[in-house]
Amino acid sequence: MTKRIDVPEVGAPDPELKNSPIFDADSEEADYEDLELETGVCYFNGTSFRLGEYVSSGGELLRCMERGVWVRVGSSEVK
Repeated sequence: MTKRIDVPEVGAPDPELKNSPIFDADSEEADYEDLELETGVCYFNGTSFRLGEYVSSGGELLRCMERGVWVRVGSSEVK
């Protein structure tokens, strides 16, 4: 049986709304250090989230990290 982790489900990114970039967990910081990013928060579909917060987007677990980027940290579903 599959059980959902209790984090906000934010759906898919809407290109019409403000979204912070999403990177894979194994991405180097250099992959996004040249981007002009806001620090302290991440945005998903126009909603701001604090550093360290998690959200679920289509079964993927995302964590708001330094420099205001989302990092994929795994699945938001556990068995």
